[in-house]
Amino acid sequence: MVPSPLRIAAFALACAVIAWLSLAPSSGLPSVTLWDKAEHAGAYFGLTMIGVYAFPHRLTRLAAGLFLGGVGIEILQSMMELGRQGDPADALANTAGIAAGLVLTRAIRELIRVKSPAGGE
Repeated sequence: MVPSPLRIAAFALACAVIAWLSLAPSSGLPSVTLWDKAEHAGAYFGLTMIGVYAFPHRLTRLAAGLFLGGVGIEILQSMMELGRQGDPADALANTAGIAAGLVLTRAIRELIRVKSPAGGE
């Protein structure tokens, strides 16, 4: 199955927005809080779900790409002098969001498989 151009465009746009929000200059970053980590996890959960919609049969590649992108953004933040700081805990929160998206996707697919007439029940 070939992904539709509209789905790919939606995923690319979502990735670009997250990258811009992550790398845009920042004055006076807030202190590290649990909420900050939840925002990271939520953003990457959203990217994962949009990515699953765009590339439904490429979950491993999607997860690897999002993981590398999230780590890459943290590295860029640590190298750029725009008021941003790279944080390994942010990369871990990004990864948690990706994992949550994949778990939800697999659970939904399993539920559909079991409930469908062709699924064996």
